[in-house]
Amino acid sequence: MNKSGPIIIIEDDADDQEFLSEAFKDLQYPNELIFFSDGEQALEYLTATTIEPFIIFSDINMPRLNGIELRAKVHENEDLRMKSIPYLFFSTVAEQQHVIDAYSKSVQGFFVKPSDFKLMKKMIQNIVEYWYSCVSPNYVK
Repeated sequence: MNKSGPIIIIEDDADDQEFLSEAFKDLQYPNELIFFSDGEQALEYLTATTIEPFIIFSDINMPRLNGIELRAKVHENEDLRMKSIPYLFFSTVAEQQHVIDAYSKSVQGFFVKPSDFKLMKKMIQNIVEYWYSCVSPNYVK
């Protein structure tokens, strides 16, 4: 996991993108934010770039390639799997089947997006600080 890499946010709702962008801006993390509106765009980027992202926040319900399908493709891709990119679901709702499907694909977390801005910021801060503190196989010397 590349702690200085970009934070990938896959979210098809423009209002939610703006909400997340403002929360990250207020938290002042140095990581670049890269937004994608659907899973297919994100997969194209992840497989084409040599940049190692720090963390992926993904919605579940998206057009073209939903979050569960995207997670499966990322997990099945050996090059992406070896980058040890934390993959988290950040969704408006948590339906039991979605949560089961997510964890069956080795997701590292499933979070319900708070509608309150302060709560959203606190949740993002907790998540990012946790992963800043974590070590991964490809960055342990």
